Amino acid sequence: MKAYKNILELLDLLKLKGMVKSLDEIIGEAEAERFSYLTLLHALLQAEIAYRAHRRYQRNMASAHFPVPKSLEDFEYGRVKGITKANVAQLLDFRWLDNHENILLFGPPGLGKTHLSIGLGMKAIEAGYTVCFEKIVNLIKLLKTQEIQRTAGFRIKRILRSDLLIIDEIGYTPIDRREANLFFNLVSELYEKKSIIITSNKGFETWAEMMGDGVMTTALLDRLLHHARVFNLNGESYRIQKNREEEK
Repeated sequence: MKAYKNILELLDLLKLKGMVKSLDEIIGEAEAERFSYLTLLHALLQAEIAYRAHRRYQRNMASAHFPVPKSLEDFEYGRVKGITKANVAQLLDFRWLDNHENILLFGPPGLGKTHLSIGLGMKAIEAGYTVCFEKIVNLIKLLKTQEIQRTAGFRIKRILRSDLLIIDEIGYTPIDRREANLFFNLVSELYEKKSIIITSNKGFETWAEMMGDGVMTTALLDRLLHHARVFNLNGESYRIQKNREEEK
């Protein structure tokens, strides 16, 4: 009993929490199955690796700041034109993330652009990548206050370190020239180093008006589109369709 307690203390000292949590179960299995020493050691190491992977997944999910969880399996591909289940399946090999490519999702409200972006982000985290999600309104606020608010500064640093930044709802609210310049600087900082997913209800042709600076907007789009996969979604709004079905 003393030896068992000493082992627990040593594992705790070494911060091998996965082994601590699984020790009783693995010892019981080892005694029942008459594990060799190497098999026992392998089982303990596997338990530690699994524990750390799960903890890393939990941390990455929490720091992503997804507003709600969304599953790609729940997306109604048949209702929307411009992207198919096969298109999304191809994205799940994450070569675009490894190559620092962007994904741009355009289309009117209610087609599931945010759903797709969150679903891809969650799958990326499952695959071991780090992700940050921000609506453009909050992202601009973070950029404007990062020098004076510690939490904003920490969040921007997290964004810059992440493999993928998802920027949601560009085009729903106006952006003044200073805000557009801050956004441009962020995109320039991430260019060819990280990947970006953007959802927008505005086509490229209206971005200059939205941001108030044609020259800067051209430079911004040049960076976003240089290595990008663009999907233009069409169809009936999910919310409108659901309301119609409920009225029947």
